[in-house]
Amino acid sequence: MKSGKILMTASLGLFVISGCQSVQRVSSNEAASPPSSLEFSMVGANGQSVGTAKLSAVQEGVYIDLQVSGLTPGEHGFHIHEKASCEAPTFDSAGAHFNPQHKEHGILNPKGAHAGDLPNLIVDEKGNGKLSVIAKTVVLQADKPNSLFKPGGTSLVIHENPDDLKTDPSGNSGKRIACGAVK
Repeated sequence: MKSGKILMTASLGLFVISGCQSVQRVSSNEAASPPSSLEFSMVGANGQSVGTAKLSAVQEGVYIDLQVSGLTPGEHGFHIHEKASCEAPTFDSAGAHFNPQHKEHGILNPKGAHAGDLPNLIVDEKGNGKLSVIAKTVVLQADKPNSLFKPGGTSLVIHENPDDLKTDPSGNSGKRIACGAVK
């Protein structure tokens, strides 16, 4: 009887040890680190997907690859906004432009630009648009003040009109027509 208890205890001990060895250890830093790339949907005012955005960490900042369809042909303002909230149809929930350095809007403004200021998106006559750009004033590292993964996240927003690249606070780019949350 005593040898049965010892055998049972030894077997249970081996089971527990072998079970623990199959679990991969992840340090708290690894668990909290953001991805080096992220892909997400861009949603239009009707709540339907109008395309995708892919963000990738690069040495110079963040590479943004945007592909959309079903939009009005022409130029559209395109910005990073301060909140990861895309409530259609107005997308006002995305907040203002991402601006951790508290500058004025526009790459042509001598007091600018916001970290969230990006080039205009050009949509062709079929309603398709593609923009690939490196945003040099932002990062994907969570512990930086210019991180797109700041608490509450950020978003990418497409506007109905072109950005004039100088008028504070949003370049006269009009209402928001599409949004994608970065979180």
